[in-house]
Amino acid sequence: MSHEGIRILSPEENAREADAERPLPRIAVTPEKVRVLITEGKGLEIDWSDGHRSAWSFAWLRNGCPCATCNEERKLDGRKPGQPKAKAAQVLPMYTPPARPASAHAVGRYALQFNWQDGHTSGIFSWDFLRRHCQCRECTFAAEETTGTPN
Repeated sequence: MSHEGIRILSPEENAREADAERPLPRIAVTPEKVRVLITEGKGLEIDWSDGHRSAWSFAWLRNGCPCATCNEERKLDGRKPGQPKAKAAQVLPMYTPPARPASAHAVGRYALQFNWQDGHTSGIFSWDFLRRHCQCRECTFAAEETTGTPN
């Protein structure tokens, strides 16, 4: 019998994971206004119905793609959504163009999908995923405070 994949969690870790999985209030995951700033090359901005405002760069969104392939790759590398891949040391670094979508479109009333210029199209960014990974100062500070990231 294999015990591979079994994790032992402390009560604090268990509570933190349960808290991360609890549903957010509907008003917190309902966008009032969505702006995809492709022409400006900036990123995505969302004004939520509860008054909160979120913004993500295109680089964060491409590195945070929630598709199964990208999730598996991040898991193997030990990265969180939005964290870039580690760059290999090179004598002459190669130019990589900034992440930018060719287009974006709504998926029903629950998500947004980007068609990236690198050909990747399978990530569907649900409103819940985006709100849970808000990059505003208030939310990133709260996330660091609960996970115990050192100063």
